[in-house]
Formats: sequence, structure tokens, C-alpha cells
Amino acid sequence: MATATWDSAVSIARRFAGQYPLEGTYHEARLARQAPLLVERATALVSAETGLEAPGAPDVAVVSRTEWVENNIASFSQLVAPIEERLGREKVVGRGVAGRIMAAELGAVLGFLSRRVLGQYELVLPTSDGGDGDTVMFVGANVLSMERRFEFRPSEFRFWVALHESTHRLQFQGVPWLRSYFLGLVEELVAASKPEPGRMARLAEEMKQASEEGRPIVDEKGIFGLLATPDQREVIEKVQALMSMLEGHGHVVMDRIGERELVSQARMSRTLAARRNDPRTAMFMRLVGLEMKMRQYDDGAKFIAGVERQAGWSALDAAWLRPSNLPTLAEIGDPVSWLYRVG
Repeated sequence: MATATWDSAVSIARRFAGQYPLEGTYHEARLARQAPLLVERATALVSAETGLEAPGAPDVAVVSRTEWVENNIASFSQLVAPIEERLGREKVVGRGVAGRIMAAELGAVLGFLSRRVLGQYELVLPTSDGGDGDTVMFVGANVLSMERRFEFRPSEFRFWVALHESTHRLQFQGVPWLRSYFLGLVEELVAASKPEPGRMARLAEEMKQASEEGRPIVDEKGIFGLLATPDQREVIEKVQALMSMLEGHGHVVMDRIGERELVSQARMSRTLAARRNDPRTAMFMRLVGLEMKMRQYDDGAKFIAGVERQAGWSALDAAWLRPSNLPTLAEIGDPVSWLYRVG
């Protein structure tokens, strides 16, 4: 898509993102000075807890909401570049309209998320210059806002965020094949993104069946899942299973270390759980497919707990051996069946 499309997405996202009064102040500068030390400490504790190791130290950045949006849109543009190239060759009718619609949707979703996301580990996405980007990011405005709104201890809350992102870093750095597997799934989704004859008729029939059976027309995969082809849905399930495993693992590790290291861990955990389940945002989450992301924390954490209860914490090491050992979406809900399969 043209650069103008991505610029439009950024512009729309900025309107949704808004501004926080302490953004760009000395409070954010202080967080920026503390962040590398927090990540260094968190990395050591997560490595000891999980046995996963990462070479070197990551870059650590405290970014604004707009910078977070721009970073993600730049990465997204890299991911969909093959689709753009194919559409250009095929001269697909309505490409310009589709680009404007995507810009509006992407801008609205990222603008909404930019007000909520606390941190992000960047390695899983390609950078605009084609690099790997081993970077742990904190969204300064949101960290500061949460601390003040809920009266969290800044030193504890900031370290707690660092624990979560450091866990994700060690997952992708400590499991050599994990990043390439994830990006391979993304490439499969991209490859399956092509005009589908009779798509509207198929959608109408699926929506009718869902209504007759009392199922939600838009499920946890959102509008994007509704519009996906059958081939794409298979890949979406693989992505959902992987992210449930990673988010659940990260959530459990973060809480487990937090219980030992942080006085206020229990209250922070309860607060963020309630924030994820806020009914005021539930419909938006469902429509855009982010409900799936919210469920990944709970479903994945239950899977991790189930495996540990049946076979001990070390049994989870089997998941990191090879891609075929990752749990399927069905096994996320049935950890015993996963244990039987991987031995």
C-alpha cells in the first residue's frame, strides 16, 4: 500500500491515542533512566526461573503512545509487503478503497491499544530497516498513568512490567526456532490472503448458521477472523495456540517471581485482571478480535498450571524442543492430552 495509507493510519491512531499530562516530563525521563536496570534485574530472575537464556542485553526504550503506534505500523507494513506486491501485479479492483479501509481499522485499533499497552518486546516483528530489533519498550504515559490512578509503588510496578517483557524476550531469544516459526505462521497468513470466489455467499451462510445455533456471529477471533478464508482460520488457530502458551507462561512467571520480590504483586495482578475484563471495552475487543488476546492470558495460564500440576514445572521444557511439541488449540484446554502426546 502506498505510504499515504500508512500515514493515514498513524494520523487516525493519534486521534484515538490522546495525550497524558506527564508524557515528556521529568517523570518519564526518570523512568527512562531506571528501565535498563529493571530489565537487567528481571532478565536474571526470569532466566533462573525458566532455564531460558538470551545472549547479550537488549536495547531498552521508553516511548510515547505515538511512537509505539508508529513502530507497530512500520512493522505491520513489513509483514504485509508481500500482499501489496501481489496486489500490484494482479491489479486488483478496489485496491485503493481497501487500503483506506485498512488504514482506518488499523489506526483505530492501534490508537485504542496505545492507551492501554504498558510494554512490548519487539523481536517478534521485523523492523522497518529489515533488522531483528532486540528491544524492550515501555509506553511511558501508560505506566505513569496506571501508577497514579491505582496508587501503585512506581519501583514495584515498573519492575513488574519489566518481568513480563523480559519473559517474552527470553522465550524468543532462548528458544532458537521460535521467532522463525512465528514469522512462518505470519507468512502463511499472508500467502492465504487472496481473492476468494463466493466469499460473501460463504459469509452469509456462516452467519445464518451461527444465528440459528445461538452462537455469536462475531466470535473471539473478531471481524478479521470472520473474514478469513478456511486456510487462514487454520493458521489463526496455530497462532492462537502459540500465543496462549507464551502469554500464559509469561503471566505465570511474572506472578511467581512477583510474589517473591514484590509486596504489592497481588493487588497489581488483581487490578490488571479486572482491567482486561472491563465490560466497557468488551464489545470493541470482540469486534476487532482482541478478545482472543485477552483470553490467551487466562487460557494459557490454566494450561501452564495444569501441566505443572500433573507433571511438574520441568515438563514445560518439552514445549521448547521443537515446533511439533507446541500445544494445539484443543490441547490448551486439555493439558493432560498434550502431556500424553509429547511423552
